[in-house]
Amino acid sequence: MKIKLYNKIAKCGLDRFPASYEIGEQLENEDGIALRSADLHGVEFPESLKGIARAGAGVNNIPLDVCTEKGIAVFNTPGANARAVVELCLAGLLLSSRKVCDGVEWSKTLAGNPDALKIVEKEKSRFVGPEILGKTLGVIGLGAIGGAIASAAAALGMRVLGYDPYVSVDAAWSIAPEVEKTEDLDQIFAEADYITVHVPSLPSTRGIFGKANIAKMKDGVRLLNLARADLAVDEDILAGLESGKIAAYFTDFPTGALAGKPGVIATPHLGASTPEAEDNCAVMACEQLADYLENGNIKNSVNMPAVRLGRALPNRIGVFYRKDEKTEEAVQKLLFGANLAKGVRGETVYALCERDTAFDLDKISAVGGVLRVISY
Repeated sequence: MKIKLYNKIAKCGLDRFPASYEIGEQLENEDGIALRSADLHGVEFPESLKGIARAGAGVNNIPLDVCTEKGIAVFNTPGANARAVVELCLAGLLLSSRKVCDGVEWSKTLAGNPDALKIVEKEKSRFVGPEILGKTLGVIGLGAIGGAIASAAAALGMRVLGYDPYVSVDAAWSIAPEVEKTEDLDQIFAEADYITVHVPSLPSTRGIFGKANIAKMKDGVRLLNLARADLAVDEDILAGLESGKIAAYFTDFPTGALAGKPGVIATPHLGASTPEAEDNCAVMACEQLADYLENGNIKNSVNMPAVRLGRALPNRIGVFYRKDEKTEEAVQKLLFGANLAKGVRGETVYALCERDTAFDLDKISAVGGVLRVISY
């Protein structure tokens, strides 16, 4: 097997691949790709490519439609970097309240001044900011990151309102009982002193921090965005800061329009930039890709269904095909007598199966609607 690297991946992750694998940046006809943020849009994928592992959560750098059509499974690592993002978000809550960054920059002007301490006592009121205790935090998105932030903020004495119409049962169980769930996003806008967003970039979420929603917010609201740049509309954020509607905007995405502007606290996409997060993501990504290449098992794929089948028989294949009755009937006839696990995601079906006798790969591949057949 060949694994092509498009970014540096931590050694603790690469060690999850069998020793027989060839791993490097200059490989051709690779079986798998491992990357972090490299852009694969426009890349010509070889016919040999079976899976792509992203050491991180976002996959907007990968052409998912192309991969699905070619039967290439794309994996990400949800939750592996959650702790790192949670800690930065908590720092953002405090930084947006206490004007720490402004105070630090101003303090630099006192270098070498013998009267520095006297000046500090005279001018410190310029940097007064509220405590978070007892304030209301609105959390939009209660997945691994948003749920953990909600629980941590509640433990710090904040009232927390959480909004997520698609929250999973597992995620819901992990959230502190003090967190109030709301099905009305406008309630968060109306009641929250701080609002943090933790959702993917989708047509329904882009611009969620935009003019219409900002108008619904409390005066002096503090906004935090460590998810995606396009969840906020830059000009609307700046207008809100200028009018005083927004007291501060903490973002991990310093666009050219926002960088250096008063009221904007910007970090250079540091959310997952801890050695622990990078290691966790690398390990999860490589383990998932290796299990798929070796056994056909799929876990945490963003474009293919989750399927797992214990290995007991000598002949094993995976079949990707379109979800329609005619294709289903033809494929199942050819897989007759096999141990089988099957899943559906959108319009794609994945069947992982094994049996004592060999499968006729050419005949299965020739069925209309079959996207790909892979032997493991």
